[in-house]
Amino acid sequence: MKRITFLTGYYGSGKTEIALNLALAKKVDYLVDLDIINPYFRSREAEKMLGDNGTVCISSDLQNGAFADLPYLSKKIYLPFQQKTKSSIFDLGGNDLGAKVMRQFENEDHDAVDLFLVVNVFREETKDEASIIRVIRDIEGASSFKVTGLINNSNLLKETTYEEIYTGEAIVHSVSKKLAIPIVFTSIYEEIYDKEKPVEGETLILKLYFRKSWY
Repeated sequence: MKRITFLTGYYGSGKTEIALNLALAKKVDYLVDLDIINPYFRSREAEKMLGDNGTVCISSDLQNGAFADLPYLSKKIYLPFQQKTKSSIFDLGGNDLGAKVMRQFENEDHDAVDLFLVVNVFREETKDEASIIRVIRDIEGASSFKVTGLINNSNLLKETTYEEIYTGEAIVHSVSKKLAIPIVFTSIYEEIYDKEKPVEGETLILKLYFRKSWY
């Protein structure tokens, strides 16, 4: 991960769970909520927990606005680019529509930025190599940034086993090989994590913060 990392993914990919877990695991300075597309799961809802762990959540400046469904962003979203010693994760909205928000950073140094695509092959829009590549092209066109890493988050929520993880890995690996984009992380729910079962990329042991009661 570079100092500034953007996360993107199709609706239902688990992107916001990944953003929160990565922010906590990597102890980043900022988690920036740039999702103005999906009103259901938002990084800023975890603002207090992040703060307790040393990560500042940046979203809007609206008082009591954590649950507001407004396409509004704070000028503070530029802080990670201005403060060169700070690390950050940006949580984008779903697919190319959410990725358009990155256009405001297109004059920044692209070499200082990672853009990771979160993939769940059990979602219709990213079910195979062709559809994942199509999503990558759409996101790159909308954002003006290149996707630099893939995150295999293939799952069936609490029904997930290693069989589903490996099914996803095979498909994501084929995309990785074809486009020369590495698999940087594979997420595994903490309840089923087995250190004797290797996966491609760095293992991200995932806690469910937003979907704890979902099946």
